[in-house]
Amino acid sequence: MSNVIETIGLRKRYGDFGALHGIDLAMPEGSVFALMGASGAGKTTAIKILLNLIEPTAGTAHVLGVDSQCIGPRDLAQIGYVSENQLLPARLRVAHFFEYLRPCYASWDLRLEEDLRAQLRLPAERRIGELSHGMRLKLALASALPYRPRLLILDEPFSGLDAQAREEIVAEFLRQAGQTSVLISSHELDEIERLATHVGFLHEGRLLFQGPLAALHEHGRALLGSTQTARPSLRAIFIAMVRTASASASAASTTR
Repeated sequence: MSNVIETIGLRKRYGDFGALHGIDLAMPEGSVFALMGASGAGKTTAIKILLNLIEPTAGTAHVLGVDSQCIGPRDLAQIGYVSENQLLPARLRVAHFFEYLRPCYASWDLRLEEDLRAQLRLPAERRIGELSHGMRLKLALASALPYRPRLLILDEPFSGLDAQAREEIVAEFLRQAGQTSVLISSHELDEIERLATHVGFLHEGRLLFQGPLAALHEHGRALLGSTQTARPSLRAIFIAMVRTASASASAASTTR
């Protein structure tokens, strides 16, 4: 299985602050890869590098086989993107927004668009600026799937959503994602477990773990010293990994 995303020694510094510290990440094709971590862990920085919005300080990143610093319009046409802070044209009506998008993508599936708009109950005549936060996120998702991207990147897609909106988006995502490879950046640990096939944990710019979800649970059992058959929660595993990493860093600093 090839990787749709692969980074080697990826680093990013802003002056004296290190946002990413030598990240080696491999996301298999066809996977739903959850990049987890608290706010400020480096998730959005990594995504910006992958989309060629910022340059890495060191290391390399490849997306769909292309060096991230060489990604152009043809490559971006194969990548979908949804973010909690995504800017959408506030003055356009929902129907006009889709009319604007369709000619931009040769692979646009009109039937899929209509299905998404119906399932997510997007009001055709409402201006985007009048929509709630949850409805704008639904609109962003509905506009990212109809051209059937090879890679879909969701940056904190559940942040600020109420339980009903979150459930609707998760259900529609699971129904429509198909064979698209999906990278989800999130700190919503409870929601991700239903979606992910693979998980990566970032903490203060360092990758503490990456691998299939089943391997993460095995790692969690070993880390927690648990002999129970029940799987530990992602929250418990993440807390244990952070504590282990902090203890290792503290021990290393005292030996210098």
